[in-house]
Amino acid sequence: MQTNLADFIKGTREGEEADSILRKCVHCGFCTATCPTYQLLGDELDGPRGRIYLIKQVLEGKPATQKTQLHLDRCLTCRNCETTCPSGVQYGRLVDIGRKVVEDQVKRSAADRMLRTTLKETLPRGWLFKPAMRSGQMVRGLLPEVLRNKVPARQDAGRRPQTVHARKMLVLEGCVQPAMSPNINNATARVLDQLGVQLVSAPKAGCCGAIRFHMNDHEGGLDDMRRNIDAWWPYVEQGVEAIVMTASGCGVTVKDYGHLLSGDPRYAEKAARISALTKDLSEIMPAFESELARKMQGKIKQRVAYHPPCTLQHGQKIRGNVEGVLRAVGVDVQLCADSHLCCGSAGTYSVLHPDIAKQLRDDKLTKLLATKPEAIVSANIGCQTHLQSGTQMPVMHWIELIDKALT
Repeated sequence: MQTNLADFIKGTREGEEADSILRKCVHCGFCTATCPTYQLLGDELDGPRGRIYLIKQVLEGKPATQKTQLHLDRCLTCRNCETTCPSGVQYGRLVDIGRKVVEDQVKRSAADRMLRTTLKETLPRGWLFKPAMRSGQMVRGLLPEVLRNKVPARQDAGRRPQTVHARKMLVLEGCVQPAMSPNINNATARVLDQLGVQLVSAPKAGCCGAIRFHMNDHEGGLDDMRRNIDAWWPYVEQGVEAIVMTASGCGVTVKDYGHLLSGDPRYAEKAARISALTKDLSEIMPAFESELARKMQGKIKQRVAYHPPCTLQHGQKIRGNVEGVLRAVGVDVQLCADSHLCCGSAGTYSVLHPDIAKQLRDDKLTKLLATKPEAIVSANIGCQTHLQSGTQMPVMHWIELIDKALT
């Protein structure tokens, strides 16, 4: 694709990156075949190829419009198109650049600005989000459906092991996960404890930065990333083996710290080190498969359906790990039809575009339930909460399934 960037972005880091990505696109359209919003809406501008054209036009100086903004907003950033693309177009990075340019040019309505500001200022701050979630859980039955869907029933997190082990790994507690599903990290700690690994957390670490960054507050997102690096660095210097991610949405962002902060002379080297140390839980557990199999000895009799989050299979390019671990310990795990497609959660997307998100959720649940499971498992808090809002079938993190069998 030929490009002629406008002066306002030519020669900048973002401009050079966007130019390189745009030039890889050969207009083949393979991406439209696996784009959830294109499949649902049937509009070329609601598919990757159309959005790439819109971004190209804006970066070449054509003024952005509310229509441009709407089509970019409707993108789930599931990155399924990246998996499909034969040319290696890094669409996720391009859409982050394009959205920020459009955000700076097009003024949103007062209601839209208020909603987005509330999300990006509340969700990343656990001290604000946790009490808000607790309040919502207390009156959950009285809430309208759109809010009730985002407020899971209160969960018993169980105990966090205190045993000291020579082997240590860091865990990102996250921003919303401790309030919405506190058992996930505690279950991870309990499982690793039985395998001789101590899971530790850095009290000053918080949101991975994805929420602000993907809502076009790039500086706010980068500040979140810098704070985490500062919080983790003493543990890195002490020799922790890995930084474990139990939410794939956080993992895909932390693994990108090295790239996102490469232009920051104070943090570039540390960010690259953090990214190299970061592992999704499904990358850690295969090393323990044989030991887990001995401990579990066929204790899980359930048939489960596994929903692989987009941030794991398309963002981190990790496929087969979760199913492999579960099958190794004797679980009958099934993938549904079109398992590559997004469930509609996509971070804040299900709040900002509830109609599209609900259609994608219901389609995903229909296909998951067609496998006749007794439970649904996933690897990302957003997917779990979104799917659970549409079914009575239990939806949990896959590590919780293992934890239950070991306790």
